[in-house]
Amino acid sequence: MSDTILEIKNVSKYYGKTKVVDNVTFEVKKGEIFGFLGPNGAGKTTTIKMILGLISIDEGSIKVNGYDIKKDFEKAMEYIGGIVENPDMYAYMSAVDNLKLFAKIRNINYSEVYKSLELVGLQKSMNQKISKYSLGMKQRAGLALSLLHSPKILILDEPTNGLDPVGIKELRDILKKLAKEKDTAILVSSHILSEMELMCDKVAVIDKGKIVKVESLTQNENDNENSTKAVQCVIKVKQQEKAVNILKEKLNKIATIKDEKIYVTANKGEISSIVKTLAINDIDVEYANENEHTLEDLFFDVTKGDKKDE
Repeated sequence: MSDTILEIKNVSKYYGKTKVVDNVTFEVKKGEIFGFLGPNGAGKTTTIKMILGLISIDEGSIKVNGYDIKKDFEKAMEYIGGIVENPDMYAYMSAVDNLKLFAKIRNINYSEVYKSLELVGLQKSMNQKISKYSLGMKQRAGLALSLLHSPKILILDEPTNGLDPVGIKELRDILKKLAKEKDTAILVSSHILSEMELMCDKVAVIDKGKIVKVESLTQNENDNENSTKAVQCVIKVKQQEKAVNILKEKLNKIATIKDEKIYVTANKGEISSIVKTLAINDIDVEYANENEHTLEDLFFDVTKGDKKDE
């Protein structure tokens, strides 16, 4: 069975004649926290609303755990848990009563209510009214609600909005635990670069409705906790176009040319094999070095630092 839980292929959305989401393609695998990153107005929320079935898909397809949401909508939705904007709960009721009400509607055993509340760290305050909760606690209660039916994937749109640093860290730790221990796939959108870098295994950068970059932030080795930091390799050669083609053909690396230098993202320590590959293919390398490639570098490089209104 495929590890892919969410598959988005060539998806587009129009508002009138304006194409607000343009041929978007990416996938999220089980146990992976996938960041959806972009400036305000880039198309993040529109894409997420299409995944959740809140708005229609004009072109392309979206599959959840193998089910096409156009053809098997109800089946696909069984595998999704999602929070878009603020969690919708009854403020005059306690967290546990909110979850029990939802469990009754969905015919879910009450034992799952207590498991979900424990998972998000609210077991000690579950009898308090939602109105008494801090914003961070409300967010965790909403997360517990979305986990009741044991979804294969969580869809979270700007979940850290309004949270203080403590609340952000609590949420991050919960999501990492879900991915690692429950093998839950997680798609989280944000514009907070530092938080995405700490949380995500992979990010897709969307700008003006288009995916402009998909990048791994860590590479797991043999299913252990060791990971390799992404770095930016800067290489100077005379035969630049030829070098770019070789990197693509031989190493499957996408390189760009800027200021008479070649820039390519790789794993830390991989530059020696890149230089060796170029040399074997008769490319004289004048110099090569690697710089730690931060998510901020990536974001501003591919979006050119554009700012838009949502």
